[in-house]
Amino acid sequence: MTKMIEEIPVFIYTFLACFSFCFIFRFHKIPHMIAAATGGMLSWVFYVACMPLGNDLAQYLISTIIVSAYAEVMARVRKCPAMPYLVIAILPLLPGAGVYYTMSLGLEGNRMDAVAKGLEPVGIAGSLAVGILLVSTVFRLIYRHVQGARAEKS
Repeated sequence: MTKMIEEIPVFIYTFLACFSFCFIFRFHKIPHMIAAATGGMLSWVFYVACMPLGNDLAQYLISTIIVSAYAEVMARVRKCPAMPYLVIAILPLLPGAGVYYTMSLGLEGNRMDAVAKGLEPVGIAGSLAVGILLVSTVFRLIYRHVQGARAEKS
């Protein structure tokens, strides 16, 4: 709990950073921007909350599942595509530093170190992809089931 309290400024900075990315992705309405930035903040909140698990890939997977569900729900509530919400929400989880250090080591000629370091961002990217795929598949199945039930009533 103490760790979460210490991270509150980081959560606020994450919200502001994601909010600024909304301008790049051309969100046109402030409520959409706030909802998308909240998703980005939630991704980091749940990542930090899962730290006691001691497994980075599990942290990324759980956080991605939660924010993917958030993006799908926001898309249904706001009647717009889920992808912009998902892109903004996933930004804090992207393994940018790992990719940078992998490239840096590779350019220095440390091939073995680069490969070892490169496996980390690949694992993170895999966790992100699996989390998004799981939630997207579940939401599509639910949507088809609901549409089938509506068609039977008609």
